[in-house]
Amino acid sequence: MNRVHIVGAGLAGLSAAVRLARIGQPVVLYESSGHAGGRCRSFHDSVLDCTIDNGNHLLLSGNRSARAFLDEIGAGDTLTGPGEAAFPFVDLNTGDRWTVRLNDGLLPWWIFHTSRRPPDTGPTDFLSILKLARAAPGATVGGLFGDDGAFFSRFLEPLAIAALNTPLEQAAAGPLWQVFRETFARGGAACRPLIARDGLSGSFVAPALAFLERHGVPVCFNKRLNLVATEKTRAVRLEFAGEAVELNTEDRVLLALPPAGLQSVLPGTSAPLDSHAIVNIHFKLDGPIAATHNTPILGVLGGVAEWLFVRGAVVSVTVSAADTLADCTASDIATRVWCDVAQALNIAGKIPPYRVVKERRATFSQTPSAIALRLPTRTALENLFLAGDWTDTGLPATIESAVRSGHNAAAAIVETW
Repeated sequence: MNRVHIVGAGLAGLSAAVRLARIGQPVVLYESSGHAGGRCRSFHDSVLDCTIDNGNHLLLSGNRSARAFLDEIGAGDTLTGPGEAAFPFVDLNTGDRWTVRLNDGLLPWWIFHTSRRPPDTGPTDFLSILKLARAAPGATVGGLFGDDGAFFSRFLEPLAIAALNTPLEQAAAGPLWQVFRETFARGGAACRPLIARDGLSGSFVAPALAFLERHGVPVCFNKRLNLVATEKTRAVRLEFAGEAVELNTEDRVLLALPPAGLQSVLPGTSAPLDSHAIVNIHFKLDGPIAATHNTPILGVLGGVAEWLFVRGAVVSVTVSAADTLADCTASDIATRVWCDVAQALNIAGKIPPYRVVKERRATFSQTPSAIALRLPTRTALENLFLAGDWTDTGLPATIESAVRSGHNAAAAIVETW
């Protein structure tokens, strides 16, 4: 029977495997490391003596692909967040605090209420987001909006840099418009912030592996692919370390690999290789603290920290486009960031135990030139397909993009039969 060989057990590979297994399609999943999930995973930290996520990931209620994946694997109830679209912020320089609160309907009447938008902004500022829809292919976010004014600094910049993980003077405008089109443009019902209640592995990885096991899908860990052998218009063999898998005429291959990994197994492939770092810092407090404004996130301006995530006694901080910060020592990063956390959350006392996680190649650099190098699901080889958050989903390189790429690939594979 025709079989799909999926290489890469990150969210792109997992979501494709789950969707194919649901319809009874035989699948084999290969992963070069000893665990699934890629960047989206949890682990037990010995210093903090608790489970933390490799990186902090915020989802929105309008992330339809990610939520469909969770529903498929029986984990749809593992996300938590406020009952409304509320995004609290604090400016460490001025001491100002505010909460952006969207209404649920499609008509955005919230922008006309000063209590629901950032200080010193007006309704017309938010209508300027439509610039993204009309942006030319080479346009950047910074080029469209500049870098001054309360609307940019207190609303657009913190959201955009978190989504794009690229300095905004370099970041392409197109993917950001896709985010706004699928979330903010659909009203508050599509913008509720959500985080994994029990960690990323508890939501996205462990339930997916359990689903695949129930459906008889073998998951082969520590299987590094060295080369995809090709003949004319087909992939004919997968060459793993110490083993080769011959492909029959009805087999399909899905490579759910990062760009550099794709180029190593399929030489001559063009893909966006430049990347930017994300730095995550996890602090273990003496006891749980209440989430700000009944939501587990807090945007921070005027410091090193950018977004805070509160889960019980653990406060996690994310800094995007953090190439320079990643070159600092862990102790220096933690000390600087703790000052921001203590001020933002009104916490007194010395720095608590911490763990710094540096993801130096977290996402590809989402510049206009790199966006042009994103590859589609289908390739020139009739039986080989691609998936990954960096492929051409139209979205920034996020969980939503990774899962959607897997769903797109699964659909494309089925169509070839």
